[in-house]
Formats: sequence, structure tokens, C-alpha cells
Amino acid sequence: MSSDDYKGRVILVYWLPAALWAALVLSVSGDAFSTAHSADWIGELIIRVVGHPLPPRQFDLLHFLVRKTAHLTGYFIAGALFFRAVRAGAAGWQRRWAMSAVALAAALAILDEWHQFFVPSRGGTPWDVMIDVAGAAIAQLVARFRG
Repeated sequence: MSSDDYKGRVILVYWLPAALWAALVLSVSGDAFSTAHSADWIGELIIRVVGHPLPPRQFDLLHFLVRKTAHLTGYFIAGALFFRAVRAGAAGWQRRWAMSAVALAAALAILDEWHQFFVPSRGGTPWDVMIDVAGAAIAQLVARFRG
């Protein structure tokens, strides 16, 4: 395999999934996934499952937890995909791969929250960046300690 073939394979197999996930993450940082819109579909889901709406305080707490869990999960996946991309098929775990993956996820999180700052129905927060980075870091711990 030539050097160009290898580079193309690395990009296609390892970096493309990470880039596609990053694009998905950025695509949900617009108005369509704002708190108001997610409240609508989460409320509908609760009615279908429970049979009635939750009291406002319970709903607000559940809605908050669902949204923050989505941050943690989305960036866990981003962190795992970035680790896979940085490692590019090599075996094992190295701290520099993990640190690079977390740094890439942090950059994505900052870009995501910066974008939300300019969307009227959204608001970028440093707290969400911290949740996002935590998700990416947890992915590195899983990669490190998985059997």
C-alpha cells in the first residue's frame, strides 16, 4: 500500500466518522433543539409513557437531566471517535492519544457553545463545555481500562 493510499484509508476509516459525528453535534446546536423545542417532544413522550403530564417541577428536573445527559453522551461518543481517529488503527492506549482526543472534543464543545451564543433561542454556557469535556474524558477512561 502506498503512502497516499494509507493516508486516504486513515482519513476515510478513522477521521470521517469523527468528522461526521462532529457535524451532527454542531447541527443540533441550532433552534430546532433548543430547550423550548425539546420540552415539547419530551413532554409528549412522557404523556405517552406515563399517561399524563408531570407536574412542572418534576418535568423541569427531568428535562434538565435529559438535556445534560445528551451532552455527556454526545461528547462521550465524540471523545471515543476522536481517540479512534488519533490512534489510527494502532493497538493499545496512550496518554497522548487520550489527551489529543479530549482536546479535540473540548474544541468542538467550545465551538458548539460559541455558536449557541448567537442563536436567539439558545445560550452557550461554560457549564455545558465542562459537561462535554467530562463526557470525552470518561470515554478515555473506558478506552484505558476496558479489558
